[in-house]
Amino acid sequence: MNHKIAQGNLLVVEDNPTNLSFLFNYLTKSGFKVLVATDGETAIQRVEAAQPDLILLDVMMPGIDGFEVCKRLKSNPSMRDIPVIFMTALSDTLKKVHGFEIGAVDYITKPIQPEEVVSRIQTHLTLRNLQKELQVKNEHLLQSQQQEKQRALELEKALQKLQKTEVQLIQAEKMSSFGKIAAGIAHEINNPINFIYGNLYHANEYIQQLFDLITLYQETYTHPTEKITTQIQAIELEFIQSDLPQLLDSMQVGAERIRKTVLLLKNFFHLHEAELKFIDINQNIDNTLLLLQYHLDAKPGRPRINVIKNYSNLPQVKCYASQLNQVFMNILTNAIDALDEKYGRRGSNLGSIRRDEGEEEDEGEFLRSRLHREQSLTPRIWISTEIVEQTNIIIRIADNGLGITEDIRNRIFDPFFSTKPVGSGTGLGLTISYQIIVEKHQGQLLVTSEMGNGTEFVIEIPIQS
Repeated sequence: MNHKIAQGNLLVVEDNPTNLSFLFNYLTKSGFKVLVATDGETAIQRVEAAQPDLILLDVMMPGIDGFEVCKRLKSNPSMRDIPVIFMTALSDTLKKVHGFEIGAVDYITKPIQPEEVVSRIQTHLTLRNLQKELQVKNEHLLQSQQQEKQRALELEKALQKLQKTEVQLIQAEKMSSFGKIAAGIAHEINNPINFIYGNLYHANEYIQQLFDLITLYQETYTHPTEKITTQIQAIELEFIQSDLPQLLDSMQVGAERIRKTVLLLKNFFHLHEAELKFIDINQNIDNTLLLLQYHLDAKPGRPRINVIKNYSNLPQVKCYASQLNQVFMNILTNAIDALDEKYGRRGSNLGSIRRDEGEEEDEGEFLRSRLHREQSLTPRIWISTEIVEQTNIIIRIADNGLGITEDIRNRIFDPFFSTKPVGSGTGLGLTISYQIIVEKHQGQLLVTSEMGNGTEFVIEIPIQS
């Protein structure tokens, strides 16, 4: 007979010398490497030292019996997986059940039949080898799954990095183009407006001198000819003398405003100022509002947007000025678009407040309701600034537009996400704003909204970035 199908290291624990000698010789001839022990304590020591592949364990032994030995082995993580086959002459079924409960895999009944012993040993060694192979395969599979998961995470990070880089490149190119256009326009406007502005003072002075000369002529020659009198009346000389200085003052005010707008454009798009610098947050918001003045004005179907400002006295804040201006521009532009959508849709069909005949209502409550109604009919943007604990600046920009849903709020900072019609928006404004506030300034950009009641953006940045 060939019993070498499955071989391994065995430990035979038997207190009867005859049985022990018989098993040792037969199992050795069958190709197994056999260790022996005659009591429970020695058996545990041998298992700890040799880590056999299978244990033949006698139940009835002096000292600790086979059940106690099995319990101790199974309580030790390094030995619990070694299969234990009990050898016993007992026919008590309950004791056998107890053996299985504490971890044995099989029973061999004495007197021992050697072929049966070898057959059962081979069966359980084969099962153990299969379990080991399965465990190894599971470990490899788990490791492979973890590697695949890690690769997926790395790919996701790479995609996010790629999207982020793409956003930055698009924005850099966009702002570079805007900056070049703004710089060109500012340069072309600046030269002639400086010429006009610089000469208005002299023009005003020359005109005043001419007026003085005319007055001197009138005082010296008190009786002008009829032709001169007729011409004075025709050109309304007295009106010209009073109106022309005012006209020149208006021209000077207009020229000054153009100069300020040109300077604002140059500062807003000044791309070479990439370093951190101290700025006045309130002033930068006002500068942004000035650039958006045209969009705030009334449009067909939508009244002028009322901007309500509540600025605190802020310290100078160290930040990337031109990039922070982009954030203000993006958020304010979104607010204007939301108000256009809400009030442009309603147009002039908003109606008026009246009290139905016979309706009994408290006069004060009616007036409050009317005030609330009138306020809701007016497009508004609220802007406030405050300092928190002398460390952070908080800027709130809110509107009373339509508001946004929770689903949109969860995606509002995602690259290329836009609720506007195709061609009306790139989906980059708020993504870039988030990067500028969170990554460049180590701050926070949060949004809250309630459908029908508008949206609020909260910007928080440290005073010293």
